[in-house]
Amino acid sequence: MAHISEIMIAHPEMTSFAELERKVVEVAREGEIHLYMDIKPEYPDTPRKWEQRLELIFYNAEIPKS
Repeated sequence: MAHISEIMIAHPEMTSFAELERKVVEVAREGEIHLYMDIKPEYPDTPRKWEQRLELIFYNAEIPKS
């Protein structure tokens, strides 16, 4: 199980939600099957519906085209 907090702690170089999205895709592609939203990412570009966005990205293992 991947925790958002653990991903953020392991990668302190990330400074945006967009970077977190890319990391979540990597984690999904590495074989994780569960993503736990234990904290809200406090990046300036974190969207209102951040949980839904990360869930979609994780389960599709790709960032949707906007």
